[in-house]
Amino acid sequence: MRTRFRLALPVLTTGILLAAEAKKVVITSPGPYYSLLGRAEIAELRAAAPGINLVPFDKDRLMSELVDADGVIGNITPEMIRAAKKLKWVQVGSAGVEQYLTPELKNSKITLTNCKILQGPEIADHAFALLLALTRQLNRSIARRPSEEWTPRAYAPIELQGKTAVVAGVGGIGTQIAVRAQAFGMRVIGVDPRDMPYVPYLQKSVPPDRLEAVLPEADVVFVAAPHTAQSEKMFGAKQFGRMKQGSYFIAVSRGKLYDAVALANALQSGHLAGAGLDVTDPEPLPKGHPLWKLENVILTPHIAGRSDGEHARYLALYKENLRRFAAGEPLLNVVDKEKGY
Repeated sequence: MRTRFRLALPVLTTGILLAAEAKKVVITSPGPYYSLLGRAEIAELRAAAPGINLVPFDKDRLMSELVDADGVIGNITPEMIRAAKKLKWVQVGSAGVEQYLTPELKNSKITLTNCKILQGPEIADHAFALLLALTRQLNRSIARRPSEEWTPRAYAPIELQGKTAVVAGVGGIGTQIAVRAQAFGMRVIGVDPRDMPYVPYLQKSVPPDRLEAVLPEADVVFVAAPHTAQSEKMFGAKQFGRMKQGSYFIAVSRGKLYDAVALANALQSGHLAGAGLDVTDPEPLPKGHPLWKLENVILTPHIAGRSDGEHARYLALYKENLRRFAAGEPLLNVVDKEKGY
């Protein structure tokens, strides 16, 4: 009897220790309007990682809950980081992380994961919607609809077959853009700091310091790079001047990557044929800005990342990273805090 009691005791003790050591993850915001974490989503997250003590967003209790939190899903501020002494992991709900890389997070041992790649399909679709609206001159025909004009000879659309696309930033978004460009029969040049000796959907790839060398080849430039200290204002008057006469500029990642005034000048002069912009700097674009007034500019209010499929992808990533965090496995979408992506 005593032997059986001694054998059972460690098992009972181990069970108590495992329960006591359950990792605590706090949700710090209700989620963006396009991917809210409601009751149904919380239930799915808990089912995916039953070993995690998942605390839903509660504005009144947030700071006190963070004190012993091991992980966070949602927004993070320096104040939160200072309160969360045990924090090991932060999962943010965006691809871009520049707004979160404060010294408190950047200089810590906290692992940061983001939502890169998840928005690739819809942003690539949007980038091509902007380009096609310009090359097929839909922007002009839509504007004439109220006057009920039928003037086919006023249009001179161009085809994409055989044209060259330069994709600045061949990550989750840029890769999807490049695949679509190739499917349209375009020659695709990638600009990315990574060494990519052979990628089937790229004709060639060059590092960022070779950007100006390939710009004269471009019939369209897609900007899909993250915003970092190195990429800020990578497109200015000099770069727009290097682009081919009559080419197009499409920006779908961050507005700080290009000089909006220099772009307006290149469009007004007729050097560039058009621009499709989902992102601007500043944002929202101020009333009266010259880009609002140009017929050859299509502006959308930073909506390229919205689609009917994104919420499911966000939730799938959160579930998998919660499961991995509970099991002590490597997390998905880990950000290099030095590089900023």
